[in-house]
Amino acid sequence: MLGGIHGKILHVDLTSGKMHVEEPPETIYQLLVGGRALVAYLLLRDLAPNTPALSPDNLLIFAPGILQGTNLPGAGRHGVGGKSPLTGALASSEAGGWWGHEFKRSGFDALVIRGRAAAPCYLHIQDGNATLRPAAHLWCLPTWPAQQRMQAELQDARVRIAQIGPGGENGVLYSAVMHDINRAAGRNGLGALMGSKNLKAVAVRGTQKVPVIERAPVNNVAKWLGANYKTLAAWATNPGRGTQDSLAWWANVGALPTNNFGTPLFADAALLSGERNYEMFHKERDTCQSCPITCKQVFENASDNPYQKLNPEYGGPEYEAMAALGSNCGITDNLAVAKANELCNANGLDAISTGASIAFAMECFENGIITERDTGQPFRWGDAGLLVQAVESIAARSGFGAVLAMGVQRMSKRFGPESTVFALTVKGQELPMHEPRLKHALGVGYAVAPVGADHMMNMHDTDFASAGEGLKRVNSAITGRTIGPLRTSDLGEDKLQVFHHELNWMHFQDCAVNCHFYPYTYAHLAEALSGVTGSHYGIADVLAVGARAQTLARLFNLREGFTADDDRLPRRVMRAFQSGPLQGVEISEESFNWARRRYYELLDWDGESGVPASSCLANLQLPELGLQL
Repeated sequence: MLGGIHGKILHVDLTSGKMHVEEPPETIYQLLVGGRALVAYLLLRDLAPNTPALSPDNLLIFAPGILQGTNLPGAGRHGVGGKSPLTGALASSEAGGWWGHEFKRSGFDALVIRGRAAAPCYLHIQDGNATLRPAAHLWCLPTWPAQQRMQAELQDARVRIAQIGPGGENGVLYSAVMHDINRAAGRNGLGALMGSKNLKAVAVRGTQKVPVIERAPVNNVAKWLGANYKTLAAWATNPGRGTQDSLAWWANVGALPTNNFGTPLFADAALLSGERNYEMFHKERDTCQSCPITCKQVFENASDNPYQKLNPEYGGPEYEAMAALGSNCGITDNLAVAKANELCNANGLDAISTGASIAFAMECFENGIITERDTGQPFRWGDAGLLVQAVESIAARSGFGAVLAMGVQRMSKRFGPESTVFALTVKGQELPMHEPRLKHALGVGYAVAPVGADHMMNMHDTDFASAGEGLKRVNSAITGRTIGPLRTSDLGEDKLQVFHHELNWMHFQDCAVNCHFYPYTYAHLAEALSGVTGSHYGIADVLAVGARAQTLARLFNLREGFTADDDRLPRRVMRAFQSGPLQGVEISEESFNWARRRYYELLDWDGESGVPASSCLANLQLPELGLQL
């Protein structure tokens, strides 16, 4: 028997209330491992082509991987997926915390939800049993009080809860599924999908052990991590400030997105810095299951004014939120930015798309494309009070918030062609807070990501600009030569080789499902996966899992009408700034097109269309999945 699994997928039909348990063949687990690859497989198998994303027929899938429940450090994560209400493409997002571990110990490997309940409900799963419970009394509640009520009802303070806030209930197209109150499966609008099913939450509790065939290899990897994380992940570990320190660094090199990626330098970065935030708001650090790194921020600020009070239950902002809600909107008030992030967590909104949507509207207002007749009030750069109000109005879909809740692509169509230059999306998803003009391969990664612009299933050029762990990791999989440090603006053959290996690695980690912040090498997770399953995985095998995830995702998107023309990067972030540290640095159309084509070729997809070749399907053993390919 294969280790790391129970061999059971729970299916729940909310329309009929019926449930059944599927027992897939072990081949499915061996080839896909879990997470994103499993999500894409189930969508290709069970979702009819061109199903509307908010139809009851769409699937909402919770997909841990083989490593969840094994206590391997870094495996305190899981995947959530479906067809995206925001983009119409694959939705695939990951969250940390404790939910994935607890769900896996409840006796299932994945959860597939279809249909729409007649009234709000939540699903309770405990040790192989699942029941639907009414949730009308929880509807409209923010995530913290909703979790408190469910734990009280279930008489279990340790039950782990995945839920939507008012944003998901009201159908905000970039709403999130929140876990443990402050961990978001944030991108792609999965909260709107969950809300469309009248499903408030999934509460899980489990005591069933996940079988591990050989514990020694897993322990070896864990011991290595314990001996090395304080040096190799020092940035994330106390006394470091984790992602909070990224903002000042990116600002220093001109790569902090400012005014919707339109301004080359944010002069007031010190006002949003991790150093200042820690001096003013830092309470403690939180962590995920079996993780010694404790990178999660917890902020607190006492005030009688609810808009200046920070509740530690909602955690604290990471870099992406500080940039999206701060510098990208021209805002320097760190308390307002932290409060806006808290409101995103309380209401279940993706902080990146929330900030990007507000920034887009601000730029359109500044350029006269929209006016106070549209917005109801001035919508100008740097207005901290407006920021907090806007987040609340988005979650409630009230006033102009109902327009902001559509996301940038739909707003641009509404505002007219003059706004197109300011609409920074890929496949309809807003750009994360990393600057392609600094990291050119990352820009290509934005373009080709199956979910739309994404910074996690990607590579960051700055990690490979000098000798270090990143290049060591990649070179461990390359024979016959060694790749040395590469300029961040390089898009040559060596950079694309790194890009190819690292994207397969990141996608593998989103199948396993493992934290990207961990300093594991390819060999480490191959060893751990081999020990858990009892089946041998080498470096090539784990990278092949990542290639399967990318290829299955590609097949799904092709089926839904996406083509190579959708693998584009907005022109604004390809054009050079005329001043600042990145002055004169651009991504040319020629270099971008060559890099995209080479990315396709390295995966054995057609260089022009990006359609996977039959040899690709065969080499990845995809016919063994039994899909209609």
